[in-house]
Amino acid sequence: MQRLKTSAQLAITFFYYRDLAAAMAFYEDVMGLTLTIDQDWCKIYEICPGAHVGLVDEAKGMNKWAAVKPVQLCIRVADVDAWFAFAKDRAFANLSDLFANDALGIRAFVFTDPEGYQNEIQTAMRAGA
Repeated sequence: MQRLKTSAQLAITFFYYRDLAAAMAFYEDVMGLTLTIDQDWCKIYEICPGAHVGLVDEAKGMNKWAAVKPVQLCIRVADVDAWFAFAKDRAFANLSDLFANDALGIRAFVFTDPEGYQNEIQTAMRAGA
């Protein structure tokens, strides 16, 4: 089977919101992400070069808001302890304890955004993790 040879420009994970303004405020003002593409009812924020999260007004998007959120946005950082202190200081919703997963080789914590999407901030504990 032949494989398509393509040079991807960026990756975007889309989340669907009832209150787009509240989601924007969270990802801009709290998480510190930068709006890179503004498509009116779809706002795309850069997480790091090539990786983005898209916030979509569910009234206009391809999918609709749902109470169950079977996805998680995971962001790997160099200093999970600093991020955890920041999250505690800002009282992030549903903030977990900082935990280690030895099998995966990570230290991490999770929290939810304004409409229930889970975010994980993690750091690697060893090379290749």
